[in-house]
This record gives sequence, structure tokens and C-alpha cells, in this order.
Amino acid sequence: MLYFFMMKQIPFFLFFISGFYIVPAQELITYPAPKAVIYSMHNDDYTVRVRNPGGEWQDLFEYNVKVDMDKVQDASMVYFDFSGTVEVSVRKNNLNIQSVRIRPASYGVTSVTKGNVITFTLTQPHKISVEFNGDKLHNLHVFANGIETNRPDPRDPNVIYFAPGVHTPADKPGEAYKIPSGKTVYIAGGAIVRAKLVCDSVKNIRIIGRGMLDQPQRGVEVTHSSNVEIDGIIIVNPKHYTVFGGASDHLTIRNIKSFSSQGWSDGIDLMSCSDVVIDDVFMRNSDDCIAIYGHRWNFYGNARNHLISNSILWADIAHPANIGIHGNTEIAGDTIENITFRNIDILEQDEDDPEYEGCMAINAGDFNLVRNIHYENIRIDDFEEGQLINLRIVYNKQYNTGPGRAVENIYFKDISYNGINQSRSVINGLDKDHLVKGVTFENLRINGKLIMDATSGNIKIGEFAENIVFKK
Repeated sequence: MLYFFMMKQIPFFLFFISGFYIVPAQELITYPAPKAVIYSMHNDDYTVRVRNPGGEWQDLFEYNVKVDMDKVQDASMVYFDFSGTVEVSVRKNNLNIQSVRIRPASYGVTSVTKGNVITFTLTQPHKISVEFNGDKLHNLHVFANGIETNRPDPRDPNVIYFAPGVHTPADKPGEAYKIPSGKTVYIAGGAIVRAKLVCDSVKNIRIIGRGMLDQPQRGVEVTHSSNVEIDGIIIVNPKHYTVFGGASDHLTIRNIKSFSSQGWSDGIDLMSCSDVVIDDVFMRNSDDCIAIYGHRWNFYGNARNHLISNSILWADIAHPANIGIHGNTEIAGDTIENITFRNIDILEQDEDDPEYEGCMAINAGDFNLVRNIHYENIRIDDFEEGQLINLRIVYNKQYNTGPGRAVENIYFKDISYNGINQSRSVINGLDKDHLVKGVTFENLRINGKLIMDATSGNIKIGEFAENIVFKK
């Protein structure tokens, strides 16, 4: 399998000891782009190089990614794997550098500027945005992954292997690969798959690697399925969802990176799914980054037990995180419960329709009961337009055939917002029979100030909201 190893710029060695792979302390792997896309997918705004300290600089391929549906823009993206320490050099190839910002700020990554080149050092895997002169629409996204230690054997009959290069389905180019039960799909670094991956009525599937799904109808569909893992891949500009989940359970989504810039191009949308883990993802989408619903289309059932953690959400339009608008009015409604968002950086929200604002939004419609939702350690940067919080029971005639039942037991802990652009947040039910009740804010801070009441937090509490508590 010579083609597997030629994608690396330096040799890669793994040591096998007592059943465990031991990754060398200092390692760097880069992935050249396929020759077929060198001109069509390149963005020359930046020249990016990486090296181990004291080593030789290695050039990265700067991919063009489309962002922001309001007025689609060209941003840049690079990716590589490393362990130990890596130095990154970024040359800005147009205009002079007036300022540099590397986000999320919580990572504490700082740079040194010399002329039109900045350098910075990473000592652990990160997904970062490098922004020059305050420009967030033509920025550079750097995805510095850890070293893979679970590469499958391409000769295994249960492995569907996409080597470096461009791949389309033989029967319907650009359409779909249907994945059978028990398979591992491996998309190697340097591979570009121009199709969606469909997991329908299957179980025990892994979709892993470092490669890319490019401009599919959807990225990955997981419907009526169980025990599906998606890990490590990049999804660039799907026409609709990055991950589309329906009536599935035990779904794990880890270390994926997503860009979208079209209408209805949500990030991760899950309908009637339970037992879900979303960890270490980067979602930059022109619609909801993560949305959790009950019934929709041909997916039925409650939505329970979701953990979303250690992630970055960037909504160029709509919500970074949205819960509850779709459900089943043919019965008493669905229950959406036991959802936790933890250790999240929200880098943007830009939504001019108040009906769809809220970095952290719960809009219960369609007889849904939404309860036991926990937001903890959420850091929110200043955004273009929108609200910090929107908790409502709604009867949205565009999407609903009935109002939500209730929103109960919502906990916000260690939430910080730094900025000036937030519109007034809203907490309110629909009427006396459809209430929002039991909302607690513990250590909510806006521009460093501890918020101990709704007025200080620029929050409107309506007449159909009860038991709203602020505490240290």
C-alpha cells in the first residue's frame, strides 16, 4: 500500500507494545492536495508553513472554503497532524498586517509579527481562526490535529478505504456512497470525496480519517441507525446539512470540521436521536451549527441524552445552538431532555430576524416538552447581531402545527460574554398554560461583570416565565 505512506512529508513510525500504539514525542504529518484540485480549490491569500522546532519548514496547501450566506466570501483552511510542539508560519500575501487576532482566545495562542509574516507555536491540537486587520470573512482556519493511532488496515474486507486523491461514486457522480453495517470508512489525509455518505437502517459503523467531503448534497446521513461514529474528517460546503441524524441512537461525532454557506446548510441537525456525544468539533455554518429536535419528516421519537463538549461554534447566520422547534403533534408531543453543552467557544452569531436569534436558544414548538438542559463553561465572543439567550415556547406558523408544551429546568453555569452587540435576550412562555419555568443563572458574566438580575443582563423576562434565579 505504497500510496498510503506517500502522503506524508516525513516518515511516520509507530511502536507496538502490549497491544498499544506509542506515538513518538515529536511528530509532524502534512497532506498535499490531489493534483486534480491544485488550481480549483486553492486560496492564495496566505502562505502557510509548519515545522518541528529546529526542523525544515514544510508547505501546506491552503484550501478555499466558502463562508457566510448573506454575501458568500472566500476564506482559507489548512490542516496537519502533530505531536509535541509545532511552529506555524503565516505570510499574508495581500495588504499589510495592522493587527492579528487568534481565536478562540481561551487557547491563549499568541503570535509574533515580522513584516507580513506571523509565527506562533502550538503544543497541543487546536482548531483556530487567524484573523488579520479585524477581517473574519477572509480569515485563515488552522486545524492542527493530534496524530492518528487507529488507522485501519486497507486490506481488511470490512474497511472502505479512500486513498489520497479525488473520489466520486461510479454510478452517480457526486451523489452518495451507501455504507453497510459493520464497516469502517477511512478517508485518508489528502483524499477528497465528492459525495455524501449514507448510513440508513444500519449499525456499528465508523467513518474516520483526515480527508475531506467536498460539496456533497449532505455530508453524512445517519438515519434509523445505531452505534455510528464520525471522527476526524472535514466537510466543505455541503448544499444542506453537515451531519443529518434521524431516529438514531448511540451516535458519536468527534473532531469534525465543517464549513457551509448556502440556505439550509446547517451543521449537525438531529431529529429524534438519543445517546449522542458531540466532542471537539469546529462548526462554521450559514444556519444552525447544532440543532436538536423531536419528530420531523419520517423520524419519530423523543430526543434524550446529548453531550456536546470541547467545541467551537461559528454561526454566520442563525443559531450556534438551537433546541426544540420540531416535534410530533399527532400525539401528545415529544420530550427533549438531558442535554448538556459544556466547554464551548461561540465565535459568531449574525441573525437579523429576532424570531431566530439566540446563541443559546430553546424554542419549544409542536407540543414539545423541553427540560433538563445544562449549559456550562460557555465563552461567547462579540457577535455581529443577535441575542445571548432566547428561551421561549413558540407557535411558529412556518414550522409548527401546534405550540410547545413547556420549557423546564434550564441551568446556565459559568457563562461569559464579551462584547457590545447583543440585542435584549428573551425568556417567556406562550400563555398561562405554556410556561417557561425553573431557569437558573450561576456566574453569568458580561464584560467581566457578574450579573445578578435580568436588567443588568439585558434580559427580558415575560409574564409567562416563572422561577428565574440569578446566583453566584
